[in-house]
Amino acid sequence: MAAQSDAADAPAPKRQAAMVFIMITVLIDMVSIGLIIPVLAPLVGTFTASQAEQAFWFGAVTFTFSLANFFGSPILGALSDRFGRRPVLLLGFFALGLSFVVTGLATALWMLIVVRLFSGAMQSNAAVANAYVADITPPKDRAKRFGLLGAMFGMGFILGPVMGGLLGSINLNLPFFVAGAMAGLNLLYGIFVLPESLPPAKRRAFEWKRANPVTALKAMTRLHGVGPLVAVVACSALAQFVLHTSWVLYTTFKFGWGPMENGWSLFAVGVAMALSQGVLLGRLLKRFSPQRLAVAGLISSTVAFTLWGAATDGWMMFAIIGVNLLGGTVAASIQSIISSAADANTQGQTMGAVSSLNSLMAVVAPLIGAPLLGMVSHLPQGDFRIGAPFYFCALLQLTSLVIAWRHFRAMRNRSAPVSAAVEPLA
Repeated sequence: MAAQSDAADAPAPKRQAAMVFIMITVLIDMVSIGLIIPVLAPLVGTFTASQAEQAFWFGAVTFTFSLANFFGSPILGALSDRFGRRPVLLLGFFALGLSFVVTGLATALWMLIVVRLFSGAMQSNAAVANAYVADITPPKDRAKRFGLLGAMFGMGFILGPVMGGLLGSINLNLPFFVAGAMAGLNLLYGIFVLPESLPPAKRRAFEWKRANPVTALKAMTRLHGVGPLVAVVACSALAQFVLHTSWVLYTTFKFGWGPMENGWSLFAVGVAMALSQGVLLGRLLKRFSPQRLAVAGLISSTVAFTLWGAATDGWMMFAIIGVNLLGGTVAASIQSIISSAADANTQGQTMGAVSSLNSLMAVVAPLIGAPLLGMVSHLPQGDFRIGAPFYFCALLQLTSLVIAWRHFRAMRNRSAPVSAAVEPLA
């Protein structure tokens, strides 16, 4: 009877952290972000007088967000190691929603810059979501799980940009208010549904010296078997962010596309990401190691960037998206190798360092992409030289390919696996 009484008086078990919860969170998050992509550059254009000026100020708005995120991501990642993933995610949802609404209300360029600075400093949802997945996943399954998370990013880009393009064709400000509502929905979901993934026993004290981006990046380079992969992450991330910051203006300058056409093109990118990381990646990992997939993906993306830059008709952009499915396996493969090299207590810091490195590349990207677009903005539609930002991206991916291939070959020759849970390149 005493045992039965004790059992009856025991508190109900808390909802266990599971992949489905964080996948829903990331999906809603990415839909809200995807909503604004087709319309942010045109919104900046409403405050400028020429295409070259539009390219410059769009680069400035993007630069501001990325600079703040570079410094904010490792701090928020370290805070998630101390207080848990859930409260930091909730903070990110709140900041994201507020920034969207204020952006929609902006009446001057300085307002856009200030609100993007705030949003970048307070939002690190991707890094914390990756740490959440690492908390609940054995090392051997992380590549597949990161792929599923990537598929949610892809789904967000399937739904968000199309919605943004449709809404933006009605009113350029409307997608920002809808995105703010979506972020608010995610905040409510996080408060009432999303469970914590990091138990108190695995948390660590917050230290400022570990939270600054330089220290976090140094710690990541010291992980066994990771070293040169930091350069791969950097080059690949820079290529992706130059692509992101250049896509809408590039297609506008070269093909005369508007929010609707750009929305559908980003829809195609999202479908490709979902197929690549949600369907293809899991099957490929049964036959190939993450290292082999990273190399194959870098080859595919190098070719794709070159072809995007050389495209002479809009339909070609869609065709290249369709054949570059392997390019979507790179980030998840490299990320799984780095995550598996970190211990359970430093997943937040490590994923925060990866996010911080990505943010650093996002800082650099508009400083490269915007000037390249400004230099070619006077050229007639269809001119192959307008693809200058994409040719630069192809060079970056080729550099990543060479570094990754040499690193994996050296690891194989030393007969030292990257980690106990990651199969070496055979």
